[in-house]
Amino acid sequence: MEHVENIQSVKANKKSKSTSKNKPNNQKWAVLSISSIPLVMTLGNSMLIPVLPAMEKNIGISPFQSSMIITVYSILAIIFIPIAGFLSDHIGRKKVIIPSLAIAAIGGLISAWAGWRMDNPYWIILIGRALQGIGAAGAFPIVLPLVGDMFKTDEEVSSSLGLIETSNTLGKVLSPILGAFLAGFFWFIPFFSIPIFCLISILLMVFLVKTPNKREKPLPFKQFIHNIKDTFKNNGKWLYAVFIIGIILMFVLFAVLFYLSDTLEKVYDVKDVKKGLLLAIPLGGLCIASYITGKLIKENKVLMKWLTFGGIVLLVASIVTLSFSKAMWFMITLFLLSGIGIGVGLPCLDAFITSGIEKQERGTVSSIYSSMRFIGVAAGPPIMAIMMKHAENSLFYILGGLSVIAAIATFIAIKPETEEAK
Repeated sequence: MEHVENIQSVKANKKSKSTSKNKPNNQKWAVLSISSIPLVMTLGNSMLIPVLPAMEKNIGISPFQSSMIITVYSILAIIFIPIAGFLSDHIGRKKVIIPSLAIAAIGGLISAWAGWRMDNPYWIILIGRALQGIGAAGAFPIVLPLVGDMFKTDEEVSSSLGLIETSNTLGKVLSPILGAFLAGFFWFIPFFSIPIFCLISILLMVFLVKTPNKREKPLPFKQFIHNIKDTFKNNGKWLYAVFIIGIILMFVLFAVLFYLSDTLEKVYDVKDVKKGLLLAIPLGGLCIASYITGKLIKENKVLMKWLTFGGIVLLVASIVTLSFSKAMWFMITLFLLSGIGIGVGLPCLDAFITSGIEKQERGTVSSIYSSMRFIGVAAGPPIMAIMMKHAENSLFYILGGLSVIAAIATFIAIKPETEEAK
């Protein structure tokens, strides 16, 4: 009898070992599949930045109007992200993500059809972009809490988030090249690519991502709102700081991309794929910095704070230095340094949110954070278009000043040292 029990015990151990070997592998594929969502959503937006001057020429719109093609997407995302986050906490992450990807695909088709078939397509393109923004609201922001649900340790979460943020920034690297390449055939072709990317992402989510079997029963709405209020009351100082920093970093990034795209085409006559490749240089620095930072930070919140602060200081220095010259390679080199600074900060901010908030409120809080980031994305291009017209000599000082505010917020309001002391 004892011998039989020993044999059963050995078999059970072998089974558990093989399960533990398979699980990380399955999770690896799941994380890679989830990473396709920020990649697709980023391509769906950033891919259009190098195409904006061509749109201005082909449909007869101003730089401010062309910037609204980016902004309307972001405004709708800002409005719907908190709703999507709340729903994801209550009905499940995948049940929100997959329909949202389908809505984004439909929006892309509407914009593509308008550009292809209509003589005056601008307003219909904006309607399609608005639908894309609604779809984006329920896709990328829900990725952050989904990763938090799938892993038990802060180290696994931060490492996976590093990959997610890398995928997001990889999308930013590929998007100007791909957008410029596709627009080289017809300016509206980039819109047609969006439904294809969304379909691929939907299939990956359906077949490769398994959410945790055990789901906690959602809280009643009143209790949920009470808990959210408590979360902000207890964590308000550092949470608000993370929100402010996220807004500023994304505002500076998209303002700079809009400026660089416009300057390369109108001042240096650099167009199509060559322009896309040059735009990809600072974004490549951002991507590599995000990947390395995600691997480095693990669950060390003190390190997260100082890496964020150091990245923003690098951003301030490079942005202010840009005011000294408009030489093309001087600009691109300094934009590369600013991209590295932003890339260091973003995965740290993601990790602060996912590791610092309870699971029941994580979806909503991380969605509010994503909304804050989209405010920066929405405001960057149109405000840069206005500054280029009315405050060209001081625009880099303005961006540098905003970045200083982000550095001060990091230094004063984010204090993991005191948390660890407790």
